[in-house]
Amino acid sequence: MRPPQVQIDFGTPPGTPLRTSSDFEEISYPVTHPSYSKTAQGYKHEESLPLHHMNEDTSTRRRVARGPGSSGGFMSGDEHESKTHYDDDGKDVYSKVRPSRSHIGSGRVHRPPPPPPTSISEFISQNLEHLPPVIYTLLSCWTRFHKIGHANTVVWDEAHFGKFGSHYLKREFYFDVHPPLGKMLVGLAGLLSGYNGHFEFKSGVEYSENVPYVAMRVMMATFGVALVPLGWYTAVELGMSSWSCHLVALMVLCDVAWLCISRFILLDSMLLFFTFTTVFLLTKFHNQQYQSFSFDWWMWLTFTGISIGCVTSVKWIGLFVTAVVGLYTIEDLWEKFGDLRMTTRDQIRHWAARVLCLIILPILVYMLSFKLHFLILNHSGPGDSTMSSLFQAHLVGNDFGKNPREIAFGSKITLKGMGWGGGLLHSHVQTYPVGSGQQQITCYHYKDDNNHWTVLPTWEAPEYNPNGELQFLQDGDVIRLQHVPTTRQLHSHTVAAPVTKLNNEVSGYGNSTVGDFHDYWVVEVVDDIKQGAKEHVTRIHSLTTRLRFKHQALGCYLYAANAILPQWGFKQLEVSCTKENNPEDIHTYWNVESHWNDRLPPGDAKFYKSPFLRDFWHLNVAMMTSNNALIPDPDMADILASSATDWPWMRLGLRMCGWGDNQPKYYLLGTPVIWWGGAASLIVCVIALGIYLFRHQRKYIDMTPQQWDHFLYVGKIAGYGWFLHYFPFFIMGRVTYVHHYLPTLYFSVLMLAHLLDHFIFSARWKDSTKRVTFGICVFLIVGNFWWFRGVAWGIDGPINDHWGLQWRKTWNIYNA
Repeated sequence: MRPPQVQIDFGTPPGTPLRTSSDFEEISYPVTHPSYSKTAQGYKHEESLPLHHMNEDTSTRRRVARGPGSSGGFMSGDEHESKTHYDDDGKDVYSKVRPSRSHIGSGRVHRPPPPPPTSISEFISQNLEHLPPVIYTLLSCWTRFHKIGHANTVVWDEAHFGKFGSHYLKREFYFDVHPPLGKMLVGLAGLLSGYNGHFEFKSGVEYSENVPYVAMRVMMATFGVALVPLGWYTAVELGMSSWSCHLVALMVLCDVAWLCISRFILLDSMLLFFTFTTVFLLTKFHNQQYQSFSFDWWMWLTFTGISIGCVTSVKWIGLFVTAVVGLYTIEDLWEKFGDLRMTTRDQIRHWAARVLCLIILPILVYMLSFKLHFLILNHSGPGDSTMSSLFQAHLVGNDFGKNPREIAFGSKITLKGMGWGGGLLHSHVQTYPVGSGQQQITCYHYKDDNNHWTVLPTWEAPEYNPNGELQFLQDGDVIRLQHVPTTRQLHSHTVAAPVTKLNNEVSGYGNSTVGDFHDYWVVEVVDDIKQGAKEHVTRIHSLTTRLRFKHQALGCYLYAANAILPQWGFKQLEVSCTKENNPEDIHTYWNVESHWNDRLPPGDAKFYKSPFLRDFWHLNVAMMTSNNALIPDPDMADILASSATDWPWMRLGLRMCGWGDNQPKYYLLGTPVIWWGGAASLIVCVIALGIYLFRHQRKYIDMTPQQWDHFLYVGKIAGYGWFLHYFPFFIMGRVTYVHHYLPTLYFSVLMLAHLLDHFIFSARWKDSTKRVTFGICVFLIVGNFWWFRGVAWGIDGPINDHWGLQWRKTWNIYNA
């Protein structure tokens, strides 16, 4: 009787080529065989057709990963082998697969940190991976700082943001449609440069000798310098191969639009910087998911929230990258919600951590920027009237606190609309081109003599006597409001308002001797901040008493919401008379702001205090209202404006300055191969995803589950990021320019690098093929940059002498 045979497996000898199914006949192993757990069981859930229904080639393709990224790259099976085990904890056989905590299926491969170096050479060898980003950062310094002071004139929007920086140095309150963080950093750059804040920053004007504009530009360009290493390390954290990391860094370095916009005193370099940091920090946090609630996990989640707060505090476009983080978080929490092994306590901790770090913390950072804004700008300035009257009363140089408190007949006043974003009741000599054709009544956000009104009695009452007994204004009094410069009466009638058609028109009518009963308004007290509810208000006070004005004849209320008049109304706010009597409608609330009456004693500023939250909300609504008013004017041609459809394929550029022969010329235009390649990659990604899904449905296995997770993860970050930054511009009513696409471009760059990595650099191509492909990409990127470098560094002399720049007929680089 023969003894039982023992089979010993010594593994595959070194150098032995891998065998395929064509080298041997495939047999079915029993369930107990060790090979079963590695092959059949791993793909059991993906195989629905028995093998005898297919020929050998088909069955092999449907069981073996042969697609892009399956081997030879950073996502090869050796590095990303799934470590799962079945553990029923003594329960039943349907217990779920428990994933190992040592790996995640996407992003950078987690490796344990190296031991502390024992020598300088060991330290250098451990940190050689940081050498390429250091070199790229030095190159970025050269491109961003080279000839940065060549144009000694105010270029493009330096006229706005340089002026806003001056207001911080002079501590004068101003108003702008953007949040304050970026402009405070401009002011800080001016302070560190030694600028005194007294240059007017008029567009095209030459800088004076006492304006360190070069130093200020360098500080703004530093944010542009940082984009390059951020691009590199983001690609690393996304798990891209070193080839693609180089390409991302090169594309960020060599895009002339990013280069050009970073070299001036503008907000865009800071917006791009915080957009890049948000994406980078999100990827860092993602790679800590294998060790939830560890120190590093909390650190990167917190930094992500801080970065979200910073990017939205520069421009509201930062909300788009916030939405990317939001989508990632929703998907992440949804997957955790489906993990039945996770305890309820851990579920709550995950939700609480996201709410704390990604919602509450960004809001606090955003609010902090406004708190600093209010603390610095404590002097009266050109933007006072956008804020509430109580806020203005505390500004240094404002005399509201000294105005008489109690309002009387004969007082000259200004009336402030208390609705969010409200302005001052205003009139001017221009008339309505529609409706009654009488004098226009609007709300205006700036101080002007046309905001002045006199409180007078009705036509039937005895004429006001400036030397007679004082008669204080009270709840229920019927008055006329006479416009001081034109003597017209505040008037309403049954004519439809020009914009809000359901309301009655409010106009200026008559003069100091001509009028009728449609000039009468009943004063209704709402409450008083100091005196309390309406029942306790004995006399109407400036600044603190909230009022409504009811038209005596029509019963409608004086109303100023955020409806914008057309160009014939100078884009000011419409004032109408609403027929709806809603006591809670804040757009019908008014307060007396300025008050002049020589017969009354001055007031005391100690009675006036404005809470921060009210000021914060008021300013944000005013910013939103003004932003919505930035709509294209159909009567004017804006040669700088462009639409969203013009951007991905670079249909239009933007002249950033004058185009004379004797001045350097800057043209905001991207590097064509980067913009066009990024746009094309988005289309290719959609097609590739569709093909993979069809093949998956037919049971073809093109990638391991980990490789598929990685493909989707990077594709979602890049694809969702591009979509959320691009498509909102199709529903925006405001005027748009090509620089609005610059944050969006980053995500198309990541997508292009991701697809090159997926199909070439991490696929089973020969190294020579990868090197040739990489060399072609580098040549195209660097060559395109060098060809168009002048549009960012400045083009001297007649523009028509510079040949070969107009690659598209729609570019207005050359003079006709």
